[in-house]
Amino acid sequence: MGTTPAVYSPLDEDEYEKQFKEFIETKAGVKGVVDSGATKIPRIFIHPPDNRPKPTSTWDDSNCPQPQVPIIDLQGLHNGKRMEIVNELREAASTWGVFQMVNHGVPLATMDKLLDTIRGFNEQPQEVKEGWYSDDVSKPVRLYSSREAVFEYTKCVMQFKDTVSELLSEALGLSGDYLAKTECMDSVTLMCHYYPPCPEPELTMGIPSHTDLNFLTLLLQDDAGGLQVLYQDKWVDVPTIHGAFILNIGDTMQLITNDKLKSVEHRVRVLGSRRISVAAVCLPTSANMVKPYGPIKELVCEKDPPIYRETSFGEYLAYKTSHSSGGSSALVHFKLST
Repeated sequence: MGTTPAVYSPLDEDEYEKQFKEFIETKAGVKGVVDSGATKIPRIFIHPPDNRPKPTSTWDDSNCPQPQVPIIDLQGLHNGKRMEIVNELREAASTWGVFQMVNHGVPLATMDKLLDTIRGFNEQPQEVKEGWYSDDVSKPVRLYSSREAVFEYTKCVMQFKDTVSELLSEALGLSGDYLAKTECMDSVTLMCHYYPPCPEPELTMGIPSHTDLNFLTLLLQDDAGGLQVLYQDKWVDVPTIHGAFILNIGDTMQLITNDKLKSVEHRVRVLGSRRISVAAVCLPTSANMVKPYGPIKELVCEKDPPIYRETSFGEYLAYKTSHSSGGSSALVHFKLST
């Protein structure tokens, strides 16, 4: 005798808020749910069927193999291959909005150390961690790893970010220090993610579909997989490469480049195994949150006029967080009328 599939029944707003509040008050997070031995996920984490990924790869065109996210090798950057690398970066950032970088100079040991520290922190007993647990985004440190590992990694990422800033500037046909002078990526915030094994991965998402609102994100992930990007209206799996950085363009980078570079829509599937990642979010410093940013004047002309109005990162952030736009960016709100 066959079984009847469960029917999705969404929670009403009041019940959702009640269950979410109860979940937050446990200070255990989703790791606590798994550690409790639960075989079912809380209803607040169940997504509507249309929002769930397929259990296998979502590229279903049998006539065309799944395309591969571009991989840019920085070997030879200072030894004759710079222009080749710049051209590859321009193509990847303007068509995909995401690419992987290898041979970038950040020590593999530093990258592995941070991933291992995040794992070690999250796999401690709940009573050790709960003093750090908070859903207050204004707190500078929330469930983070050891300071030594974070500081060492951040220093390396800041140096690598400066290299990427130069390459992006050159890819746009500008001087190598152009983006640095705009002060749009002077601050880096680390977001350390730990996804425990999920008992019902087919019902939920690790991170729903979205675009990043910042200028640039540098992502380090372990070998579990799960990250997907939207390319030609289809979801593509991002392969894991040990020691690689995944870089994706954010909304505000698309704005200042007048659509020359693309902000990529992406999501994370939850798995039956653990997943760890670290996102280094590049954005202006707090002192520059009200600084106006608009299309770079060197990138616009009579035949290619400005698409967007000037806005500050603070204004864009406020609009994005107060308006639910699903997976799409908020850029349409900042477009100039035609």
